[in-house]
Amino acid sequence: MAPHAPPPVSPPVSPPVSPPASPPVSSGTSPKPPPTLAASATGIAGDEADSRSAEQWLQSLHTERGGLRGEEARRRLEQYGANALPQARRSGLRKLLRHFWGPIPWMIEAAALLSALVRHWADLAIIVALLVFNAGIGFWQEAKASNALDALRKQLAPRCRALRDGAWDSIDAATLVPGDIVRLRLGDVVPADLRLLDGDGLDVDQSALTGESLPVQRGSTQPVYAGSTVRRGEMSAVVWQTGTRTYLGRTAELVRKAGAVSHFQRAVLEIGDYLIGLSIALAVLLVLVELQRGMPWVELLQFALILTVASIPVAMPAVLSVTMALGALALAKEKAIVSRLEAIEEMAAVDMLCSDKTGTLTLNRLSLGESLLLRAADLPTLQLHAALASQAGDGDPIDEAIEAARPQAPAGWSRSRYRPFDPVGKRSEATWQDAQGGTLLVSKGAPQVLFDLCALEPQERAAAAQWIEDQARRGMRTLAVASRQGAAAWGLDGLLALLDPPREDSARTIAEARAHGLQVKMITGDNLAIAREIAGRIGIGRNILAADEVFGAQAPDADDLAARIANADGFAQVFPEHKYRIVRALQDAGHRVAMTGDGVNDAPALKQADVGVAVSGATDAARAAAALVLTAPGLSTIVQAVEQARRIFERMNSYAIYRITETIRIMVFVVLAMLLYGFYPITAVMIILLAFLNDLPIMSIAYDRTAVDPDPVRWDMRRVLTVSTVMGLSGTVGSFLMLYLALDWLHLPLPQVQTYVFLKMAVAGHLTLFVSRSRGAFWSRPYPAPVMLWSTLLTKAAATLLCAWGLGLVAPIGWLDIAFVWGYALLWSLLTDAAKRAVYRRLAHASPGHRRFLDLLRQRLHPHAR
Repeated sequence: MAPHAPPPVSPPVSPPVSPPASPPVSSGTSPKPPPTLAASATGIAGDEADSRSAEQWLQSLHTERGGLRGEEARRRLEQYGANALPQARRSGLRKLLRHFWGPIPWMIEAAALLSALVRHWADLAIIVALLVFNAGIGFWQEAKASNALDALRKQLAPRCRALRDGAWDSIDAATLVPGDIVRLRLGDVVPADLRLLDGDGLDVDQSALTGESLPVQRGSTQPVYAGSTVRRGEMSAVVWQTGTRTYLGRTAELVRKAGAVSHFQRAVLEIGDYLIGLSIALAVLLVLVELQRGMPWVELLQFALILTVASIPVAMPAVLSVTMALGALALAKEKAIVSRLEAIEEMAAVDMLCSDKTGTLTLNRLSLGESLLLRAADLPTLQLHAALASQAGDGDPIDEAIEAARPQAPAGWSRSRYRPFDPVGKRSEATWQDAQGGTLLVSKGAPQVLFDLCALEPQERAAAAQWIEDQARRGMRTLAVASRQGAAAWGLDGLLALLDPPREDSARTIAEARAHGLQVKMITGDNLAIAREIAGRIGIGRNILAADEVFGAQAPDADDLAARIANADGFAQVFPEHKYRIVRALQDAGHRVAMTGDGVNDAPALKQADVGVAVSGATDAARAAAALVLTAPGLSTIVQAVEQARRIFERMNSYAIYRITETIRIMVFVVLAMLLYGFYPITAVMIILLAFLNDLPIMSIAYDRTAVDPDPVRWDMRRVLTVSTVMGLSGTVGSFLMLYLALDWLHLPLPQVQTYVFLKMAVAGHLTLFVSRSRGAFWSRPYPAPVMLWSTLLTKAAATLLCAWGLGLVAPIGWLDIAFVWGYALLWSLLTDAAKRAVYRRLAHASPGHRRFLDLLRQRLHPHAR
């Protein structure tokens, strides 16, 4: 795991203490089920009452401090199973059968039963085929979405550091077994129930398990539980329980969280409810009127059921889930892994991006620059003391820069204690013994923290602060080094400058983000001067505020605070709790906020943000709290993710407009035609065939090409309802005109009139799909994806051949009639497209009073829409 990205003036989390030198590796027999299992069943209090020593714990688990051999670990994995909670999985047959159960399948099944009662065998065969077809499509799309999510979960699988075959390695946490030796550090999520062994103690957040609001302190031989988070410290531990035998496994129901429905999903599902209600209301009206006219009730009820099924959005759940899942896979290719599918929708609406500086806007690749000697005799002494307060070999960029320049340590020195960096104390500390038995304490960290530690005189502090200011103007980070001999007072050895230059693509990415309607704010723990220098270089701006100016004792009132936060280009000297307050303030001002973070203390802000983003190298705790996990450094990945999210949003928006339009076009026309003319304008079989022909191209929406909106996009129900209503009524008028031409101009017999109307609705329905996918002319770029184009062409060709040959399902018509209907449908689609563009123009220039009227109308039509 990568180290915690520090505030710029302080070192990041130092790597863990090296493992014991050449400990024996356990290759003994597999242990019996750990004898602690019975004790652990009594709960946390019972676990903590166990007073065995570390050596007794190792002996009871048949392991040693050198860890397990790989072969022994594999044998125990077979014995105990994976270190994971079981996931409920239904068999494929049960998943398939579930698609035959529910309100929509019930209506189709009732229509099939009524067809059998009136001996309409052709209707029965097609209705059963529709039922099987819908179930098959739903099952296939559900499987595709499930497979996509499984692939994403594998990329987010937690990992841990374990001692196997005498070497530390990063392994999949699911492969841990009782007896494994692991290393815990700041920000780690505890991978199993463990007993602590060596180290200076941990502060562990167990709130997810026990509800305790404050971290608890843990030391050698004490238990820590799977799912808790390390807040401070670093220790080795032995795995005690795994999988379902952990405390988390036994209380899984207490910590399981129900998935929340996002704003966009809720809006789409409410559209479905609205369409179902409209369809059923029109069907009931039709049945009541036609029964009064003496129509046979069984035949009428069968027709009404079929009409309702064809009008409601049967394919909506499949289209929604597949579009989201395929979008998540596309984001994964851009090095952005989605942990919640709903985050894609939220990301499309994000208008405020709060970004870390270190490693995101800068390279996070440090090198030592100039130095200021204070108490240190010379530069090698200063660099040596900095190195003695570091831990090399675990990827910490500050420690790596120091190690690269460190002089040779004196012979005979040994380290007896090490306290790693933490984001609260902002320094690391180590205790060393020299060859003569003397004690040297060394510390490195944020200058302001070590100034206080060493109790600098005001004159010394002012001189050091001026040097730091000079370095900051050149974009340098600054690190302070202090030491003391034995019980003497701390003294400031000096200051080291470190350079972390901006990434080459940062300025370009900031410009691209602004072109996409995103405001970018830089959030950093660095001091104010460095933050302004870097922000100015990359084009964010130099209006950077110090966090204590905004949130300190002299902070402005709530209204002024919100205004200052919104107007600032960024914030410096930020602590994790400041991030949370910044997010809340921006959300209260109406912004949709994406916040980046990498440390355990960033988790509250990541959870509060509309889209929490764990940057590359983030701790397990940050990854668990984030909705989006980046696997590549830099800000460009987030901008690419925003683009992809907006494309997905546009696909769903197009689908919503298309579905409302089709319901109005089919349901309103058929019901009104029957009420006005007294006969079926199309037959029940034709309605079923329309449902078939429309469902196939709909599935291709998930693959469609869409334009990227230059601004953040939010669900606008007023626009969707207005556009789809105008398009639906246009299609209804076109169908009535076709009915009039066939009856009163061409004087066709009723069966051929029905074929005319059927072909017109089939061709025009697919053209509606193209009209609804664009706000401009439907033939403009971006062109439809090949899969959408070919699926619509093939289904239209099938409808055309059916009308030419009849096949016992429809009355056949000639090729000249077919050409006439095609030409009419194309012409009417052009008129519908012109009406659509006029509505979009009108909405774009609507007066405030007109917008209020439309909002009121929307609320009356659909009071729960967001």
